[in-house]
This record gives sequence, structure tokens and C-alpha cells, in this order.
Amino acid sequence: MNAINILIVDDRLENIIALEALLQRDDIHLFTTTSPNEALKIAWDNHISIALVDVQMPEMDGFELVEMLKSNPRTRDIMVLFVTAISKETKYAVRGLGAGAIDYLFKPLDPYVTAAKVDSFIQLSKSRRELKQKNEELQNYAIVVKNSADIICTLNADSLEVVTINRAVEKITGYTPASLIGKNLTTIAPVEEQVSFADHLKQAVKDHSAFSAFECKFQHVDGHTIWVECRVSYRSSTLFVNISDITNQKNYQAELINSKEAAEYGKKVKENFLANMSHELRTPVNGIIGLTDMLTKTQLDDQQKNVISLLNTTAKSLLGVINDVLDISKIEAGKFNISPAPNNIRDVAQSVYDLLKYKADEQDIELILDMPAAMPQYVMVDSLRLNQILMNLVSNAIKFTNVGYVSIDGKILDTEKKRIKIELNVVDTGIGISDEKLQRIFDAFEQADDDTAAKYGGTGLGLAIVKKLAELMGGDLSVSSTPGKGSKFTFTNWYDIVENINQPADAKLKAKDLPPFDNAKVLVAEDNMVNQFMMTKLLKGWNINMEIVDTGVKAVEAATNNDFDVILMDTHMPEMDGYEAAKRIRQIAHDGRKAVPIISLSAASFDHEKAEALASGMNDVLVKPFQPHELHGMIGKLIGK
Repeated sequence: MNAINILIVDDRLENIIALEALLQRDDIHLFTTTSPNEALKIAWDNHISIALVDVQMPEMDGFELVEMLKSNPRTRDIMVLFVTAISKETKYAVRGLGAGAIDYLFKPLDPYVTAAKVDSFIQLSKSRRELKQKNEELQNYAIVVKNSADIICTLNADSLEVVTINRAVEKITGYTPASLIGKNLTTIAPVEEQVSFADHLKQAVKDHSAFSAFECKFQHVDGHTIWVECRVSYRSSTLFVNISDITNQKNYQAELINSKEAAEYGKKVKENFLANMSHELRTPVNGIIGLTDMLTKTQLDDQQKNVISLLNTTAKSLLGVINDVLDISKIEAGKFNISPAPNNIRDVAQSVYDLLKYKADEQDIELILDMPAAMPQYVMVDSLRLNQILMNLVSNAIKFTNVGYVSIDGKILDTEKKRIKIELNVVDTGIGISDEKLQRIFDAFEQADDDTAAKYGGTGLGLAIVKKLAELMGGDLSVSSTPGKGSKFTFTNWYDIVENINQPADAKLKAKDLPPFDNAKVLVAEDNMVNQFMMTKLLKGWNINMEIVDTGVKAVEAATNNDFDVILMDTHMPEMDGYEAAKRIRQIAHDGRKAVPIISLSAASFDHEKAEALASGMNDVLVKPFQPHELHGMIGKLIGK
């Protein structure tokens, strides 16, 4: 706290010096003068709390000086002690007190009495200063309370009756402050909310709570409901309550909840639609690919072989479009996972080269592969997704190149400890892309020119998927191009180097090389006739005894009446889907029957569908279209052969 200012006025300098020596201390600041006129100026310019004034002075005596101080609002609160050597008669004391003094000090001054009196007035001055400060704070708080947008009130803790309340209550509830004074505050709440509101207030009293908060409803004078938040403090048999109108926040929250539920419902509808489309599109394509594979093993002339080859290529092309649509949907839904594993990047690039070399040869352009020998044998990479990136980039480059070449090359940009930064480039001498159209080629359903789809085909999803995959893998995909000269796509990424790993054996055996399952009994639940025919040919080739049903109801019935080694269950079937059928079959097992292994044969490509299949009681999931060796391996694992 600031020091107390004390003014000493005496026409004799030696008296001032004596008083200064007597009063000197750290918590006061002394002003001194021998002139009453100068004393007036000092008092005006400084906040003087105490004045020690000599009575007998030339020009102006002490009585006149004090009268002038007390007549001015700026100086009238100064506490004055007269210092005098004149008589102690009553008339002088009365005159001094009448002028505004509060006490006398008589010369010769007693040091102890003088110090004690001045000290008491210093303490009094400090108290007055603190009181003034608190009054100012209270006035400020009163202004805040009066003008607050919140309801601020005090309640009798026993009766919950309103003692004071500000005018905000009228704006929020329509009730005037005067109409609520002396009434129980809970009457503002709707009848069904009053008991709960009162319980909250009484709990704050019971807990002697310094602060508690809760939400409740109030009822406006006109009848509509208001949501409020109450903040309550208890002290000295009084509840201090601050109430905010949160109706808008509550309405907004309700809108957000409704929007969230609508979005989740829309997401679920979209997922179900995509899952159904996945099944409806993949199932017939699976049948076409399977039948063409079977036809290639029969006696065909050269023309028939060419037709079957074209049919197979067309079916796989259609499957590629389906996969593109489903992939972009899964990426946008955040359901696309990257699964790094030890793989050889050179092998991935080589497989892309081998698969697309015939396309380049058909267009009479050169396909070049150049991968550095120093590249590590194994790095942690999702080979399926890297293959997808390169297949898209290279097939695009071939599609848009009429003369020249397409090259796949790799470069090692940097190494650190057990990590390596690799750059993969796909360069072509094709039609190129203009600068203004370079950015939009990575947007879904976009192509460089409006007539690109008409001239070259495609969905416009390939590069969008490649860009998303590159980002999901933690890498960067960039492009540079010159119209008429060609384009260069560059994928750069860091990979963890893997050492001392055994190369996995090739499990992709041909169907004719797969060993039979003699005397195995399999139930096939499949409603698609083409797939039924294909499964019959495939399973009979493995010496499997099989029964085919076309609905989930029939599958449950067959599993109830017969013992099978494995059930191959399509998930989308009429009457009862595969998930429900699996659950029913599992209930049979609980009744003492053998728990038969169930494999989900579905075109489902979403993770949540696979999870649903496992949750329904199925043992494993095989996604259509599949290779014969994949089904053979899964059956063999489940029946122990």
C-alpha cells in the first residue's frame, strides 16, 4: 500500500525539524512548510491524509487555514491535529474543533503522546483508505450486477426466497424484479422441474458449497421454456445465484446432435449401398472370370481362345473400374488401411512391367524399366498399394502415349541409419498436360480435358486414388508436364530397411496342382447361378462332396439336418442373409452339434463387413473374386488338411 502523506505546517523551522525527527517512519511521507499559503497548494497537489498545523502563525493563523481546507471538496477529508502553545481553555478547543480539527497536541510536545496520537491517526487513515477502496469496488460490482446480461440474485438459504435480484430477470423470464422479491425462486421453473431445482439449491446449502453448477429449465411469463445454467455459492445463510440463458446453446447442441445422427445415418446408408453394389457388381464379375478360366482349360480353336482372352481382359477391366469406385469411397470414408510388410520394391516394379508390357507392345511403344542395383532387397512397404500406384501411373502413361516410350525408373535420394528415401518416376513421351490443368487431374472424377473420357476412356478416379494412396503411405506425389512432349510423375517416400528375412514361398499354385480333399463334405450357400456352376466345377475338381442351397433359410436347414466339414456362405442372399444364417448355425452348435467352420465368400470389400462376418460366427472371409489356391488354402487350414 502507498505511504500515508502527512503535512506539517509551522512558522518556526526548528519546530518542523523536531516533528520530522519524531515522526520519521517507512509508511509515511512528510511534507513541510512554514507558509500557510504554500500549505494550501501542497494539500491541493497531493493526497494529504493528516495535517499537523500550528495555531499561531503570521499572515494566516491555523484556524483560518483549516477552515479553508475544510471548505474545499478536494481537501476537506484531511484529518487535522492542532499544535499549539496557547492556553488549553475550552473556548480555544471549541474553536479548533469547530474549524474541523479532530485533536490537539500541546507544546512542549511529549514525544510519547505525540507519536501515539499520530500513529492512531495513521491507522485510522489507512482504514479509511481501505474502506474507500472497498466502497469503490462495491459500486463497480453494483454496476456490473445491475447491467449484467445474467440473472444475479441472493436467496434466503432456508426458504429459497428472493432477497435481491437484478433487472436481467425481466429480459430473460418476463418477470419484473419487484414481482419476485420475497417469493421462492423455484416458482419460475415449470412445475415438473421445481422439485429438482429446489434439490440442487438445497444441496449447495447442505454441502456449504463455495461453487456448484447445474442446468435446468425456466418458464417464461408467456409460457415458453427457457434453458438456463445456474452457478450457486453458499455463505452465511445466503445463496448467491448467477443464472445464464443457454437456450440458444441448447438448441444449437440439439441441431448438432440431429445433424450428427443424420450424418451417421447417411454414412450408414452410403456404406450399405456401397456394400450392396460391391456384392452385386463383384459377384457376376467373379463368375465371368471364373468361367473364362475354366473355358481356357477346354479344347478351343485359336479364334475361340482369342474371344475368351478378350472376355477375360474385359471382365478384369470392369473389375478394375469397380475397384476404383470402391477404393475412392473407402478412402473418403476413412476406412482405407495401409499395411506395410517386408517387400522388394524392384519386384513390385518388375511385376508392373511384366503385366503392362503387352499393352505397350500393342501400341508399338517401348516400356523401359530401370531400377538401381543398390536398392535394398527388402523395405517395409504395402506392396499391394505401391503396385496400385505404379499400375495406375504406368497404364495411364501407356494410354496417353502414341509414339516413343514409357519408363519406370527408381533413384535412391537419401539414407539415414536404417531408413532410405526412394524416388520412383514414371515418364512418358505422350500428349502431355497444360499447366492450368495439372492440378485438377488429381481430383476425383476429373480428367485433364473434357473429351479425355470420350477419346481414351476411364472414370477419372485413377490419379485421385494414386494421390490419396501416396498421402496415406506418408509419401509425396508430384507431376510435371509439357503439352505435346510428355509427362513425368514422381512418387517419393521414406522406407524402413528390413534385414535378414527369408523370402516367402510362392503360394499361387494353379488349380490343377492343388491336392484333393477326399471325402470332405462342403455346403455351398450361394444364390448366383453362375457362381454355383463355377463352385461346382472347382470343388468337384478337388474330390469334394458338396450340397448347394440358394438362401440363408435353406443353409440353416441343411446345416441342421446334415454334418458338413466346411460351409461356404455368401453374405447377400434372399429371405435370410449370410450373417443371420451363420448366427443360427452357431446356435445349433450350442445344442451339442459339431461347430462347423464357416467361410464367408462375399464381394464385401469394406472392413466393417468383414468384422460383421466374423462377429456373426464365421471363421474367415474370402473376398470375391478370388483365386482357386486362396479358397483351397483356407479350406485346408480349417479342416486340418
